Amino acid sequence: MSESYKITLKPVYSQTVPAPDGVKLPKDWSLSWHQAATLKALRDPNIDVVFNTAMTGDGKSLAAYLEVFQGEFSAIGLYPTNELARDQETQIKGYVEEFQPRDKPRVVRLSGADLEIYAENEGLKKSAAIATLTSQREALLTNPDIFHYLHRGAYIIHGDSPDKLWGRIDKDFDLFIFDEFHVFAAPQIASVINTMLLIRCTNRRKKFLFLSATPDKNLISKLETAGFRCREINPQEQNKYQFPDTPQQEQQLRSQGWRQVARAISLNFIPLEPTFKAFETWLKENSNLILSQFKQYPGSKGAIILNSIAAVKRLTPFFQEILQPHGLRVGENTGLSGKGEKEQSLAADLVIGTSTIDVGVDFKINFLIFESSDAGNFIQRLGRLGRHDGYEKNGQQIKFENFTAYALVPNFLVERLFQIESPPLTVNCICDRLFMQNTIKEQYRQINDFHGYYRRWGAVQSFWLCYQLSDRTIKQQYAQSREQFQAACEEVFETSLKSIAGRIQAWTKDWQALSGKSGNPIAEDAASFRGTTSLQCGLYDLMEVNEADRFKTYDLPGILSNLEIEMWTEAAFMRTLKETAQRIGQPIAKGRFAHCLAFMKLRSYREERLNWKFTYSGDLQAIADAWKVQVLKGVEIWQPENYWIGEINKRLKKEGLVCYVIRRPVAQVRMRLSLPMHFQIYPISDRYSFHDANAPYAIAFGHSALLLDTLAYTFKSKGDEIWVA
Repeated sequence: MSESYKITLKPVYSQTVPAPDGVKLPKDWSLSWHQAATLKALRDPNIDVVFNTAMTGDGKSLAAYLEVFQGEFSAIGLYPTNELARDQETQIKGYVEEFQPRDKPRVVRLSGADLEIYAENEGLKKSAAIATLTSQREALLTNPDIFHYLHRGAYIIHGDSPDKLWGRIDKDFDLFIFDEFHVFAAPQIASVINTMLLIRCTNRRKKFLFLSATPDKNLISKLETAGFRCREINPQEQNKYQFPDTPQQEQQLRSQGWRQVARAISLNFIPLEPTFKAFETWLKENSNLILSQFKQYPGSKGAIILNSIAAVKRLTPFFQEILQPHGLRVGENTGLSGKGEKEQSLAADLVIGTSTIDVGVDFKINFLIFESSDAGNFIQRLGRLGRHDGYEKNGQQIKFENFTAYALVPNFLVERLFQIESPPLTVNCICDRLFMQNTIKEQYRQINDFHGYYRRWGAVQSFWLCYQLSDRTIKQQYAQSREQFQAACEEVFETSLKSIAGRIQAWTKDWQALSGKSGNPIAEDAASFRGTTSLQCGLYDLMEVNEADRFKTYDLPGILSNLEIEMWTEAAFMRTLKETAQRIGQPIAKGRFAHCLAFMKLRSYREERLNWKFTYSGDLQAIADAWKVQVLKGVEIWQPENYWIGEINKRLKKEGLVCYVIRRPVAQVRMRLSLPMHFQIYPISDRYSFHDANAPYAIAFGHSALLLDTLAYTFKSKGDEIWVA
């Protein structure tokens, strides 16, 4: 094993308080201080928005739904991943059983696939399906994407009034909960601000609750600018956490009613070269470490969280081979894992996954190995460990003996933490979680928050919403609301909707000239929730055991780097989907395949990542010198060892891609602008640089292009001379 730097994190205790007047709790229950404070803030008529920043594992979900369990109150919970929504549904139904409210709250979970299948089965339009599924429910668990598109009129048909769905849903629900909100970037935050403004301007006062251990300061300041009255519930600042040093101190805290929310953890920093497969190689070389954990501490449960889907797919069979002879089950959980596989993975002895499992899912594990790409990611992943004393297996309680984490980190971070003069951490030191988290934030890579996005792009969504409020069917009814909404958006995003209208018109003309078609790809991207992607492909996964889960989508860059595929036709793909659904008697959602660039069979995952780059047959100089988001046609891929690339290029070069081109190599742009790990930016060459060893240009697509647009000026100096690094 490479050198390890070990520290110990103290346990965490949270202060509890008696239940507020009139609040019914199950027998022998008490509330954490932050849970009672959140309920009080939600009941306060002078507060609109509540931010709960309690630590991971301290029961933020109960704080969110507590009022629902008291009766006569309904809430929409918005979760960034379907895994988290599923996990929360189980938790909330568990709370309903514990609380036994007089009127049992009805809980429903709604994902895009659920909606599509329900509508198809019932022979309904999506708008009618949403109306049916959301009516007479006290808790609706869905994702912010559906919430966004519902307010943008995506599920209604031509001639319907724009408020057909949101008009009723916004009235029916009292509270809108945004969970794990820190995982979202500026485009999603702008969307939520726009939707909140729409709700406030068209409805009586509603309540909004954000649950996040690390709230976004951009969001809070923008909401305050818009006149929302905000309250932050921050247990750290109020000294509502204690970090005891000894078992005696722990005992004393328990006797005073403090509740343990995190156990003591042995945290080992493993410094590795930040190269491709370094983390994967370390895991293979140290597989005995994992096996010995299970042997030494029977009943252990572990998780390995990595950044790459391909790495997880390669490591799962490797660890299955090692652990299965010992009666241990290994599960996988990634964006390319089937639904059944994901659900079963959390019960495995060892689950190997990507960010699909680090966002809020409540693990019962005592052993964690993780890699991270930045400070927020590190804190998020470490927060999965130490939340539970044990778990239940075959009706028997199994208690964990210890909690151990291995953080696989770039060697520069270990140098900053342990090896500089007067380092913040020393080997074998004991510290509390807040100190460790603040140290990681100070020393680890900070990623860009793109605060310039709101002013530059946030109001494109505002314009469309304002335009809908002018629809003849609702124009009179919402005349005052529209004026208020427009004024609020212009203030928050520091721009005028008139100037936005001018920009939208110009993009429409440019697209018409380029393609001869109507439409507006740039405005569509800016108005979308996660960005529209023209690089999404349909995959038929031949390695997937569950037939219903074989139909997947994945982005082309990931396919080019990591997958062994065989080209297929859309007709054959859709025919197979239909036949499979009929044979197994189970509908398969197909809406996500409507805009795929190509269809393929996935045969296997490559051991080594293949090199490739984008190319452009013309001259990129003028395009880069425009310093703006534009739609580009004629982009292709160069990957000489790939026999099927010609077929992809035939389709790709016809696509109009929303992009931003910058005359800098990708690595330099990533470094200089502190871009997030999964930022969609790639190397591209033109006819003059095709044979260069390193592509001199970088190209970003979709939302990444809009985000890059807010930063690229840092490469540009007065007089448009090229800035030389």
